[in-house]
Amino acid sequence: MDKNQSRRQVRLMRQSLFDQGFLDEQFIQLEELQDDANPNFVEEIATSYYRDSYRSLQAIEQALEKTPRDFSKLDSYMHQFKGSSSSIGAKKVKAECQQFREYCNAGNGEGCMRTFQALKNEHATLKKRLEAYFQMARQAGPIEASCRPK
Repeated sequence: MDKNQSRRQVRLMRQSLFDQGFLDEQFIQLEELQDDANPNFVEEIATSYYRDSYRSLQAIEQALEKTPRDFSKLDSYMHQFKGSSSSIGAKKVKAECQQFREYCNAGNGEGCMRTFQALKNEHATLKKRLEAYFQMARQAGPIEASCRPK
């Protein structure tokens, strides 16, 4: 595969992340901050997000296991996690965070448990998809400035 084909594949993979609802406008804003001086900025931000998010997910999981559940504490943890997820444009993860918070406000422990599992799945799926995207982008080399998804 030549460089042009590789770059086309990268663009298609990126577009699919938007088309399938994994990423939102915030990801584009991060891309716009990336430049020649820091060509891996977005990847570094995503890597930092995933490193930090594992600690957050562990704290939420531990709080979910306690009885009685402290829905106020769970909501606070999830509020923080939602903010982190929003900062990288993790659209599906953010939506699961919002659903979790709604269950917290309703005192619905079962809903929290179900949504937390869905959140972890979305989190892991996005991580795999972003890792594949960043790896392909590194192999293809620099492409033109980021563009809005169609």
